[in-house]
Amino acid sequence: MRFQNLLFLALVIGLAAGCSSSGQSSGTLIGHVDIGPLQPVERIGVPQPTPSPSMYAAWQIVILSEDGKREIARTEIDSKGDYQISIPVGKYMVTAKPISGGGLGGQQVQPMEIIKVKITHFDISIDTGIR
Repeated sequence: MRFQNLLFLALVIGLAAGCSSSGQSSGTLIGHVDIGPLQPVERIGVPQPTPSPSMYAAWQIVILSEDGKREIARTEIDSKGDYQISIPVGKYMVTAKPISGGGLGGQQVQPMEIIKVKITHFDISIDTGIR
């Protein structure tokens, strides 16, 4: 009887460990964010302005459920326009949203699949609406 109890306990522990490790499967989403245009007229020979660190800091990358109805995670954009986030394996929708609400232009929501222990690269353009 004692052997059966030990065997049952070992089975339960093994199943619990298997469930927890599969629940922790994740991948990494990285990318660069472009913000523009920053002025209404492009002049030949005059370089386009680049977004300032404070412009990037005003936005976050938002990960939504596959149907786009539930927020899963969000991450900041660094001063150079790059972001990185580790999230569970699955299918998601990805967008950029201003931290303060509202927003410039219309931001696209794009489908994205995160694969176990893989880096997925996804660049995002934020349209300021300036024309």
